[in-house]
Amino acid sequence: MNQMGFPLLTLVVWLPLLGAVLVYGFRREQVKAVKAWALAFTGLTFVGTLLLWGFFRSGEAGYQFVDRAAWIPQFGLEYALGVDGISLFLVILAALLFVVAVLTSWRLVPAEGLRGYFALLLFMETGVLGVFTALDMVLFYVFWEVMLVPAYFLIGRWGGEKRVRAATKFFIYTMAGSALMLVAILALGYVGYSASGAWTFNVAELAGLRIPWYTQLALFGAFALAFAVKAPIVPFHTWLPDAYAEAPTPVTILLAGILGKMGVYGFIRFAIPLFRDAAVYFGPTIQILAVVGVLYGSLIALVQTDLKRLVAYSSLAHVSLIVLGLFAVNAQSMSGAVFQSVSHGIYIAALFALLGALEARKGTRDIAAFGGVWKAAPVMGFFLLMAVLASVGLPGLNAFAGEFVLLLGVFRAQKALAVLGALGMIFGAWYMLTLFQRVMQGTAKPGPLADLTGLEKVTVAPLLLLALVFGVQPNLLYRIIVPAVEAVVKAVASR
Repeated sequence: MNQMGFPLLTLVVWLPLLGAVLVYGFRREQVKAVKAWALAFTGLTFVGTLLLWGFFRSGEAGYQFVDRAAWIPQFGLEYALGVDGISLFLVILAALLFVVAVLTSWRLVPAEGLRGYFALLLFMETGVLGVFTALDMVLFYVFWEVMLVPAYFLIGRWGGEKRVRAATKFFIYTMAGSALMLVAILALGYVGYSASGAWTFNVAELAGLRIPWYTQLALFGAFALAFAVKAPIVPFHTWLPDAYAEAPTPVTILLAGILGKMGVYGFIRFAIPLFRDAAVYFGPTIQILAVVGVLYGSLIALVQTDLKRLVAYSSLAHVSLIVLGLFAVNAQSMSGAVFQSVSHGIYIAALFALLGALEARKGTRDIAAFGGVWKAAPVMGFFLLMAVLASVGLPGLNAFAGEFVLLLGVFRAQKALAVLGALGMIFGAWYMLTLFQRVMQGTAKPGPLADLTGLEKVTVAPLLLLALVFGVQPNLLYRIIVPAVEAVVKAVASR
């Protein structure tokens, strides 16, 4: 259903790709024009996603703003895009974080090669938005792979000293999972063909199939592996610390803030609804792995001496908590998980942007090189404190509104796992407040350290404002998220 009579969603998805082509068409020396046009296209895309929110019919569980066109009808392939309460805010978050990435890039990324850098960034945005909106499984896979290529080059070309190793590891892990997922998508299409005599890869139609038990187990396993790598879940997480640490800060913001949510989204959109019996069967195992990820990520973060690696492991712990909520498979836990996916993207982006600013000033990520920064940079100190408090789940900020509902739902399903998940939150407060103390308080280390520039304030302040707004008024999101989640829970219950 497209309530606007206009293909707004298609425009939102493909506008960044148009921007990539135009940006790359500038001459190399036109740096200011490249920056301005990259910001213009990401900004227009973000405005388009806000229009989606403005015209979205809350209280409805189905897909809205649906655009359809024949693609390869002989094999049941179609161009089909749409959003519901689960995907809407992930689309908005993605568009927002690409604006943040562009603004952060203005100072942190060298002018050399900037034309190619922004073209790749815009190209990746189309892939990410397509992942969250595709209603055809093959189209979803195309967007999933499209996203991978620019991410690889952005890390490998503009990253740190070990960027090639980090980019290669990221690419290999993701490609391995994606290959299995492609096989599973083709097998799922064949199952549909065997049942109806017609090929289809439409998500809604495939969700109605009665899939044999052992086929479900195999297909769920293939999809789950691809999504577990992307999320990531222990033990498929080992690409994460290298990629997050070695990627340029704007790309780290995207990796942590939105690309990891693609795995979470894959579970709730495809793996759980399509293979309901297998999801319930494997659910306890995945929940145990998620709890291990929460505790492992927290304990490793406690001993980190590198700014970005500490926050990278904290991200592993937080995303693992989200996965724990998904596989409790009740309306509270899953709604909290979707809300927390958006919340995590907001405050983790703010954290990495601020840490990138610190690294740019000091030329190092070593925590021991910092101290007493608040005295020299009070605005940076205040902003970092806000981001840290959001991260640890302070009531009144967005993470609390997500984690509380999530853990309440998990507690209904499995009390012991809920307690262990909450323990990860306690560890989170420990390592994040310790980070803040070591960097911002104590004795100032030698060397000048400037406060945030006007551009940096404009980049980070909206993220912190959103953390406050969604913490005080979480129903802005929940009233749209809950109906879509309840439809998934109802489908699983009726298996």
